[in-house]
Amino acid sequence: MRVHFIAIGGAAMHNLAIALHKKGFTVSGSDDVLFEPSVSRLKKHGILPEANGWYPEKVTANLDAVILGMHARIDNPELLKAQELGLKVYSYPEYVYQQSKDKQRIVIGGSHGKTTITSMILHALQAAGKDFDYLVGAQLEGFDTMVKLTPEAPVIVIEGDEYLASPIDRRPKFHLYKANVGIISGIAWDHINVFPTFQSYIDQFKIFIDTIQPGGRLIYSQTDEVLNKVVEEDASTVDKLPYTLPEYKIADGVTTIIHEGKEYPLQVFGEHNLLNMQAARLACESQGISASEFYSYITTFKGAARRLELVGKSDTAAVFKDFAHSPSKLEATIHAVKTQFPDRKLIACIELHTFSSLNKEFLAEYAGTMDEADEAIVFIDKKTFEQKKMEPYPAETVEAAFARNVKFFNEPQLLNSYLQNYKLLKANLLMMSSGNFGGIDLVNLKNKLL
Repeated sequence: MRVHFIAIGGAAMHNLAIALHKKGFTVSGSDDVLFEPSVSRLKKHGILPEANGWYPEKVTANLDAVILGMHARIDNPELLKAQELGLKVYSYPEYVYQQSKDKQRIVIGGSHGKTTITSMILHALQAAGKDFDYLVGAQLEGFDTMVKLTPEAPVIVIEGDEYLASPIDRRPKFHLYKANVGIISGIAWDHINVFPTFQSYIDQFKIFIDTIQPGGRLIYSQTDEVLNKVVEEDASTVDKLPYTLPEYKIADGVTTIIHEGKEYPLQVFGEHNLLNMQAARLACESQGISASEFYSYITTFKGAARRLELVGKSDTAAVFKDFAHSPSKLEATIHAVKTQFPDRKLIACIELHTFSSLNKEFLAEYAGTMDEADEAIVFIDKKTFEQKKMEPYPAETVEAAFARNVKFFNEPQLLNSYLQNYKLLKANLLMMSSGNFGGIDLVNLKNKLL
């Protein structure tokens, strides 16, 4: 098979390119900008484009498929050439389905927790010695790439994003996988540039349930009111398996699951992670892994990258980083750290970075989300406003939206200086962003603080 990638440098795109290359496909690709780790990984496998840019001459009639990344525009010269030649143009989720339509497909959807649930499932399947393929949204310890596709594996575990598939395919990605086992972790409004009302966003999860194949099952969080209502109103015949918090205890900064009288100490914490664990457990049961086996395997799970990741700690303090950026994720992460370390002061810093989080009308959704933090810091890199061509707003607007006193910074140097001068004693610092805080080195910051 000969496959060409338009915008090969994306996180999922370059991993899919490597997976197909490993499968024996002839892979080519282009991109106008390439960053690490894409460059090193593509180069290692001999499929790094010779130069950045778009080259229509790479698109020829003998290609079996063209895979279009979200980064490309609808007037991309390579896309126009592919359409002119009548070639089949796929989005990457559409092509992943094509490569896995004869497998059992476990698809993890939801506004939060997708990467963690997927990671937990992969961790348990690997520990159990199962053969499986996967697509996950973060680099995981023990896994070389974020995508694996083989002819042999009977099952594939897919993180199912609700964002759009490609510039010419406006369907959410998770609609295209046609799950046999579908998971929804919860529904909290996001991607308002695509789904301008909460109802239009909710509708995407209703459609996802409709895509679950006959005889399939839906695993869903019973703790989410919006999701519960969606499931109650759903008329499909798929098996519906709710989950809620397991029995657990917290002692000396360690969370322990209690199941059938046996204790399983964890390396992760937070109620949101305990809920994620229950979704993963039910998915693994569909693969013949018992609850006690699952809990035994999950005691060695260290978490997904940037998901409540420990940057460093001392006897009386710790620095964490987390991918949280939406209101529901922000609130859950703050609650997790405060509950795990109730005797420590919590300094919580959120970078507003996504289109939704920066939208002035959406900002009110953050009201009350940082109330459990002893000190709340909000950072918006002024360059982000410029890059997204959005009108900046002052600290007063942010304070009003969060409905509490917050410290506001719009320059990374000022934020970094403020944090470096902090006396971190009997305190935790929690840094939350889907960006990189304007380039602040969190390891260096940790070394200064601890």
